Amino acid sequence: MLVGLLAAAGAALCYGVSSVLEAVAARRTQAVQGLDPRLLVRLFRSWAYVAGVCLDGLGFLLSLVAVRSLPLFVVQSVVASFLAITAILGALFLRMPLSRADRLGITVVVGGLVLVGMSATEDRSVEVSDAEQWGVLAATLLLAVAAIPLARLPGAAGARALGAVAGLAFGATAVASRMLPGDLSPDHLLDEVGPLLESPATYALAVAGVVAMLTYSIALQRGSVTEATAPLVVGETVAPALVGLLLLGDQTRPGWGAVACLGFVLSVAGAVSLARHGEVEPVEAPHADVA
Repeated sequence: MLVGLLAAAGAALCYGVSSVLEAVAARRTQAVQGLDPRLLVRLFRSWAYVAGVCLDGLGFLLSLVAVRSLPLFVVQSVVASFLAITAILGALFLRMPLSRADRLGITVVVGGLVLVGMSATEDRSVEVSDAEQWGVLAATLLLAVAAIPLARLPGAAGARALGAVAGLAFGATAVASRMLPGDLSPDHLLDEVGPLLESPATYALAVAGVVAMLTYSIALQRGSVTEATAPLVVGETVAPALVGLLLLGDQTRPGWGAVACLGFVLSVAGAVSLARHGEVEPVEAPHADVA
């Protein structure tokens, strides 16, 4: 369990730094209209975005270790603390002073995480059916379809809507990671290639990752970082936690259910209050690409 908690904390650190890099790159890149995948092509020309994606990749590997050993509500609440890490890093290295509300938000996040950690127990193995794997793939495809009309919403409404889609998509990557078959440790990974290619969860993971990256990048161009990130945090924490508890056998230590619930709510609420720290500097949005 300790390895899982450390991996989740490492993932939060990676996501905290990458969120800043990706926000800067997205807001300095020519904006798009609709769900235009060309945005990702442009973003990959930015060293900041590439560095952010590399950190996201490392964070994903660490979160994969975590979700294979801990309940999803524990992992996702720890990962949501990336905004507290972003706020602290900004104060230390970027001269972004913390307000009293920011300090309170960080305290709430830390307090919530302590409660979640105290209530956590090791994940118990639960057999995942083919129907559940197909279900997460279907849900991911529905998110991709829903993102098409939502991507045409302008301004703050578009930022919130796409931020929520991105959050649900990131949540789907966590659920799909939990459903992947076999032993994914480095010593056995090559032996699991066949089962992984046959699993719908593998394709759900890939689709959800692309949808999350694209929708969040567009959301950052439509409105403020707070408007895009706050719904993302809620979507990527609450939905996977519910799936884990209702379908995947997640549980707390006996008698600690109320403590876990309080800790989860506090950590998510504190993270949402810190959403504005995903932005390093105000950057004037470029004119929309109408081509």
